[in-house]
Amino acid sequence: MKNKTAISLFSGAGGMDVGFIEAGFEVKWANDFDKNACETYKQNIGNHIVNGDIDQLLYQLADFNDIDCIFGGPPCQGFSVAGRMDPNDDRSKLVFSFMEAVKLVKPKTFIMENVKALGTLAKFQLVREEIFKRAEELGYKTELMILNSKDFGVPQSRERMFIVGHKSTLIRSSLVHSIKSFQEASPSVREVIQSLGPAGSEKNCKTVNAKITIAKSPVLRKSPYAGMLFNGQGRPLNLDSYSSTLHASMGGNRTPIIDEAELYNNESAWVEEYHAHLMDGGDPSEFDKKPHRLRRMTVDEAHLLQTFPVDYKFFGKQSSVFKQIGNAVPCNLAKAVGKLALDILNDRINVVEMPLNQNYALAFAEVN
Repeated sequence: MKNKTAISLFSGAGGMDVGFIEAGFEVKWANDFDKNACETYKQNIGNHIVNGDIDQLLYQLADFNDIDCIFGGPPCQGFSVAGRMDPNDDRSKLVFSFMEAVKLVKPKTFIMENVKALGTLAKFQLVREEIFKRAEELGYKTELMILNSKDFGVPQSRERMFIVGHKSTLIRSSLVHSIKSFQEASPSVREVIQSLGPAGSEKNCKTVNAKITIAKSPVLRKSPYAGMLFNGQGRPLNLDSYSSTLHASMGGNRTPIIDEAELYNNESAWVEEYHAHLMDGGDPSEFDKKPHRLRRMTVDEAHLLQTFPVDYKFFGKQSSVFKQIGNAVPCNLAKAVGKLALDILNDRINVVEMPLNQNYALAFAEVN
């Protein structure tokens, strides 16, 4: 069967593209503003990516006909709880640049990815409604889903919003139920990164120099992996569970923390012992152990926790590579969404009795 065709927008280092390609799509054209990310994309996926401002490059899309899908994740800083959360931020307007591309190309489906906040917070309701309105004017039914990457073979808890648009008259059921068939168990952090070896070793050589210091006034939560026990926003990872969300700001004191003695020597987690000491009323200065065994997550480890292929090559300095990894859609999550898009295009969505031509603007539909 011939692969379905796609156009990739805001492609970054290619995380979403890797997933869609593995699902069965052929990407004909891609775009990103980041030069280093474009070079990474070229080295791993192909030369069809164009570097530059999408608003200045939309004219290139006029030559594409009969495209099956447009997918991509417009920059999220304007919507992210880690950013300014300003709907008037210029980067927030790029969701409408995405819809302009849809208007030009007229694909059979489109998939827009972004942070969970855009899909759930009341302050962004007008933005969501405008996206739904523009899609409806172009003849698309839309559904908004909140997906967590840990439900799709990714060792990371990372919630993201996906708006799916399609023109099928056969789909009479919510897509959020259909994507459940692509769920798979995720490995733990330990299972994924242990094979790399200690930081500084041959397969794990891209170390981070940011120091780890104990907070004099720690912020406690029930879990030793939450709160703020160390200076900076980098938190220790529970090696036998999923990673917390990896951010584009990694590289300094926002980089997650790994306990090497626990990972490689099977010792108990230092942070759990320290947390228990604090919960019992102990003072930080009373704890006589020093966290020499703790260090920051490496680029190589972050690479695998985003489920990029093992042999994927990143271009640029370490800060740029961390940014590319943190901005990416985890490849395995993207693959599941790509498979859903294929099922839509191939009329393989389960049919249940619901009114035809219904616009599915389900702003809080989540896969559990």
